[in-house]
Amino acid sequence: MTDLLVPTYRQMLRTLAGLLDRALEQRPDAAEELLAARLAPDMLPLASQIRFAAFQAQEAVYRLTGQALPGWLVQVAAEGWDVRDRPGTVAEARARLEQALARPDALEPAALDGGAALAIALDLPDGLAFELAGEACARDWALPQFYFHAVSACAILRTRGIAIGKADHVPHMLAYRRAGGAQA
Repeated sequence: MTDLLVPTYRQMLRTLAGLLDRALEQRPDAAEELLAARLAPDMLPLASQIRFAAFQAQEAVYRLTGQALPGWLVQVAAEGWDVRDRPGTVAEARARLEQALARPDALEPAALDGGAALAIALDLPDGLAFELAGEACARDWALPQFYFHAVSACAILRTRGIAIGKADHVPHMLAYRRAGGAQA
């Protein structure tokens, strides 16, 4: 599980940071507007999507190592819910991404592997509660939730005129490029 989750989180968190940088390069005067942008009126804005992606990457690490979520991490999720009134700054969003990168980077090899059989309880803010094994939690909760927020962030930027596409979402794939293939 470590070999699946850690590189996934690392790659996509770096991608989100890079997309924020691209957005600022293309629209340096619109940072606040971009952070407050959303795909639909009832959907949370870009600032929330970034915070939730940062939260999800770290939540899985704590849960799969059998640790309680620390208060500062619970605060990251609370910020995601509370940004309707204050989306924050790009610097704050980048800081959350950097903080999220630090956690998986600090793990020992195979640190999450023992969590596959752990019983994990998820209590959501809307009152829903789930209990599942660590492997199911990683597969059915952690990765889908993480990707939902990462893809939503990309889509919000794209709908606001930021020139990004699928290749910008998966820049890590260039490491696998075959010689003689089409140029990127």
